[in-house]
Amino acid sequence: MSKVLAEREDQVLVITINRPEVRNCVDGETATLLEEAWKTFRDDEDLYVAILTGAGDVAFCAGADLRNLQTLGPAPDATRHEKRRFITHGPGYMGYTRQVDIYKPIIAAVNGYALAGGLELSCLADIRIATENAQFGVACRRWNVPLLDGGTQRLPRIVGMGWAMEMIVTGRFIDAKEAYRIGLANEVVPQGQALKRAKELALQICKLPQGALRTDKQAALMGYGRPLEEGLRIEAEVGQTVLDSYDIIEGSSSFIQKRRPSFKQDS
Repeated sequence: MSKVLAEREDQVLVITINRPEVRNCVDGETATLLEEAWKTFRDDEDLYVAILTGAGDVAFCAGADLRNLQTLGPAPDATRHEKRRFITHGPGYMGYTRQVDIYKPIIAAVNGYALAGGLELSCLADIRIATENAQFGVACRRWNVPLLDGGTQRLPRIVGMGWAMEMIVTGRFIDAKEAYRIGLANEVVPQGQALKRAKELALQICKLPQGALRTDKQAALMGYGRPLEEGLRIEAEVGQTVLDSYDIIEGSSSFIQKRRPSFKQDS
């Protein structure tokens, strides 16, 4: 069976890392399949929301497969320049983590350990639903492996610099309750219920018009950390694409006329 399952459920793509025997660790083949799944989601306009999860009830993803580390990234005989270019311009060791061009909603159903690269994968999502047995941590601290899949950038944006730095420099694991308290988990559900809850939320999102939803996510990502004036400029430029569409008129007209909107386009 494939190491990554990409299953369509109407307008939702459920991406499952399918290596429960190794706590859903990612090797080279898994990373390639994840990259393909993310690109499919990005490019298919019939897909509105993606859910990322791991097979089984023990782990979401415990990071890179250190036993097969040589299969990740550039070839072992790659030049120094090729290796550096992969890190700076490539998709990422964990599949598609170093690109910022997916503005559709992403939900992570964190059903257990989310460690090292697995933590970074969870941070790729906009919303994280964690089970009560979930554990988050920079486990790679023990092995002198750096965070190279967005962890140093996304984690502080989610929980703030103080909590992020504690996790980064100590490698301490935090449970679902603490993850919820610091804002890393949006919801905590009983064991075995994360995917179910993620699907419920995905269906709610699918019922919304998708155009402004995507441009608002894009503006938030592009503007974060920039001076306010620059962020407002980005917001205006990105939002203008929706203002120029038929659907902005239809949305406001349906509100005034107290009827159900009929949108012509969703992006």
